[in-house]
Amino acid sequence: MRGSLVLTVASLLFVAGSATAGTSSRTSLTVTYWADGSRLTEKSVWTLRCNPPAGTLKRPVVACGRLAAGGWSLFIPVKKGTVCTEIYGGPQVALIVGTVDGRRVWARVQRRDGCEVARWNRLTRWLLPPGGVT
Repeated sequence: MRGSLVLTVASLLFVAGSATAGTSSRTSLTVTYWADGSRLTEKSVWTLRCNPPAGTLKRPVVACGRLAAGGWSLFIPVKKGTVCTEIYGGPQVALIVGTVDGRRVWARVQRRDGCEVARWNRLTRWLLPPGGVT
């Protein structure tokens, strides 16, 4: 009886571990970046996939590590009605589309005020260029 209980628990742990591994493999993003958001034809595009880290983004291992730590919540937009400083951060705009841990992501990120600059900065150096006023 005890042996079958141990075997059942071990099987459940294996299945739970497989489900976690499967979830992390469903991370795939496409980033479209405009250095000047008013020039929509001048864009750059890169991709990121995790488990294993791959894509056209430089340093995909670092980016996948950051996504594993922060998850899809890194892309949550600024809530409507939030009071933000009126500090213009630059003309850069990025559109990030795909999935993180199996959850859909569609995020337009820009630098039009203090809240948006802070949001941009959460993604800087591992997914987006630093940006700034040009």
